Amino acid sequence: MKHFMFLAALTFGLVGEALAERVDHFQGEAAETLQAAVEHFSEYNQRLEALLAQETLSDEELVQVHELTYTLENALETISAEVAELAEELEEVHLASERLDSEGVKRHGRVYLDKAKGLIDAG
Repeated sequence: MKHFMFLAALTFGLVGEALAERVDHFQGEAAETLQAAVEHFSEYNQRLEALLAQETLSDEELVQVHELTYTLENALETISAEVAELAEELEEVHLASERLDSEGVKRHGRVYLDKAKGLIDAG
């Protein structure tokens, strides 16, 4: 049993190493702004959809899928960060309203609305 486990680990290790050599790691396109992130998200989802529409995927097409996921991950990371900031500002508006803090509501409300408009415009 130990020999089988050793051989299995060795085999999977070699296969994984061979795949790593065949598929170089790809950085993907950076998404520095929300607008860039949404554009990449839309474009690369369309590319993924086109690849997935095929009956079978060649090794080259699988590599394309692998590479485009990096750009999608970058886009989602930026979108996620922007939405988190938006949620934080909305919470500040909420808390300020509970305290009857008119200035806080206005200050955080303006920041929130600016971020919200950016999100809507980017979409």
